[in-house]
Formats: sequence, C-alpha cells, structure tokens
Amino acid sequence: MTAPRGHVERLEDGTEVKLGVFLSNSKSRRAKLTADKLQALADLGLEWATV
Repeated sequence: MTAPRGHVERLEDGTEVKLGVFLSNSKSRRAKLTADKLQALADLGLEWATV
C-alpha cells in the first residue's frame, strides 16, 4: 500500500482521514511501534511493518 503524504480518505459518513500523513509518520517512527501495532500494519499489507 502506498499513498502520497497529502492523500486524504473521505469516509461514507463525511469524515476525512489523512492517510498519507498517518502512513508517513508510522513508517518514520516504526522503531517506536509495538510488535502488535507493527503486526496489524503488516496484516494490512504494509511490507515495511513486517515483524
């Protein structure tokens, strides 16, 4: 999964989620993420999060 930093997901209820910022921040801070959070991200298809 890749998304440019400025990517925003608009949900059905009108909520906006800054997915690009979330992914960028998560990847740059992956050393501080717990094993559970890394596994959850890896399960979503993020190769850099593989434990």
